[in-house]
Amino acid sequence: MSDRKYSRMMCDKTKFHHIIESMSESSDSEFVEPRVWRVQHLAQAKRAGRKITMLTSYDAITAPIFEDAGVDTILVGDSYGNVCLGHKSTLPVTLEDMERATAAVARSTTRPLIIADLPFGTYEGSPTQAFESAARLMKVGANAVKLEGGEARVASVSLLSSSGIPVVGHLGFTPQSENTLGGPRIQGRGSERERLLHNALALQEAGACLLVLELTPADVAAEITEALDIPTIGIGAGPHTSGQVLVWSDMAGMTDWTPRFVRRFAELGSELHNAASDYCEAVKTGSFPDSNHYHAK
Repeated sequence: MSDRKYSRMMCDKTKFHHIIESMSESSDSEFVEPRVWRVQHLAQAKRAGRKITMLTSYDAITAPIFEDAGVDTILVGDSYGNVCLGHKSTLPVTLEDMERATAAVARSTTRPLIIADLPFGTYEGSPTQAFESAARLMKVGANAVKLEGGEARVASVSLLSSSGIPVVGHLGFTPQSENTLGGPRIQGRGSERERLLHNALALQEAGACLLVLELTPADVAAEITEALDIPTIGIGAGPHTSGQVLVWSDMAGMTDWTPRFVRRFAELGSELHNAASDYCEAVKTGSFPDSNHYHAK
């Protein structure tokens, strides 16, 4: 090859790399809102500094409302057990419960990324058990599954992600381990800080696409978020994560008590109480139904 041809080839290659770098820089600085959220949009949002929004939902009534409001991702959490089934913890929730709730959310929405929790006892035994449980949730409409735990879950995360199942990790306070952790307590203080960071990096290396950090100090959550390429979602973990998640009934003020880290954006519980009370009164007094609400033949 002549020196001239070689110089031209190298010049063309340089131009090509400049173009690729320019495209990469552009994609990192600008986030184009997707019509339908996919896993790749999570990483794009983090690179662009665009905070990711997530709420829980378990049914076909609330999910489309949240979609229309602009929520990016819906977590069909095992908090379903506390919120809808009357359980005192997430531990009694079954895979069948999660299948039913996930299917309802999936049938009623199109835009948000749907993440379904793997409930307690459906993935801890082995990577094979985790895959079989995750596959059932994916078949009813989940776009990703979430599991709790760090290094002990690496083999499962690796198998799932390599099998086409996006995985969301969950560190800090992990509700399914509440009996071991001694209840909902802040995790990651002192010597636990390095262990939490180590577990976060291990999950990312295994193929996790997103990480939930629950009840961790804000500075620890910030450090983990900075260290990871994948986004983080905080709940009681301060403002420096890549996004936030709340249980919808906490966010909307459906109950008398909410955790300290929750901001109540409405008081729907009292509004619903008032509506039901007015209904009962109208029925008892005979003011409902009236001629405006039925037509006699």
